[in-house]
Amino acid sequence: MSSSKALLRITILGVGNILLSDEGVGVRVVEFLNAHYSFPDHVHLVDGGVLGMRLMGVISESDVLIVVDAVMNGNAPGMTCRLEAGQIPRRVLAKQSLHQIDLPEVLALCGALDHHPETIVIGVEPQDISTMGLELTPLIAASVGVLANMVLAELERLGIEVAPK
Repeated sequence: MSSSKALLRITILGVGNILLSDEGVGVRVVEFLNAHYSFPDHVHLVDGGVLGMRLMGVISESDVLIVVDAVMNGNAPGMTCRLEAGQIPRRVLAKQSLHQIDLPEVLALCGALDHHPETIVIGVEPQDISTMGLELTPLIAASVGVLANMVLAELERLGIEVAPK
């Protein structure tokens, strides 16, 4: 792997509303990663919550953006997915969540400014995104480790070494 790969500015962005059960899975995965692993200085973990357009600064400073979120693809709850390039806008927009509607717009604006990071979405089909509650459903809570491993696999693909704490 070339040394330039090691210098990529990588952002792992967990998005979602933690007040709506499984909607907060992206934030919970970032919390899990932060608690269990040490990352190089050029890899940033960000709790994006429902910040939407306010994430433009974070996104525009990234060479690679790994978004972790609940994504409704019409699959069985708990099914994971990896989306990239042209798959992201139409699948993410299908969710009809405020932070998700903003994500494609933020990516488009970054592209208009001649900076469009390589973007990967790591997601899971939620079971419940309408019940008020801080806890994930047991099914989706069980997928946090799987999603974290998918993020770690993306970092490995980029030649980034991560150490367990």
